Amino acid sequence: MLIKVLLADDTELIRRAIRRVLENHPEIELVGEASDFAQAIEMKQQLRPDVVVTDLYMPNESNIPTEKIRELLNHESCIVAISVWVDDDAKNLAKSLGAFRLLDKMDVGNNLVATIKACVTQSASGPAN
Repeated sequence: MLIKVLLADDTELIRRAIRRVLENHPEIELVGEASDFAQAIEMKQQLRPDVVVTDLYMPNESNIPTEKIRELLNHESCIVAISVWVDDDAKNLAKSLGAFRLLDKMDVGNNLVATIKACVTQSASGPAN
């Protein structure tokens, strides 16, 4: 099964690094890249990815409410949040977005692929008890 992933991060260097990680896994297809929440939401609706990998702290110049971001990103997709901050505030924000898991950007190369696969597996089997 091919896993379609949308990547959203406002830093080109981070997107490039994650792109390289994902390119080494033929079972994962990077279907799009966004640099802010508005673009991520638009691309998500068009591309219908299985997983959205998103930075928690991106520009939100359209002032989209957190609830709307959650609804639009999470609908029919699993969210994997990434951040350089993994403190309680970041964990709470990830939870408010409905993220499956929050990953530290500094360690994303070691955990991202396994997290994407786990996210899809859980989504396919239904909500956790």
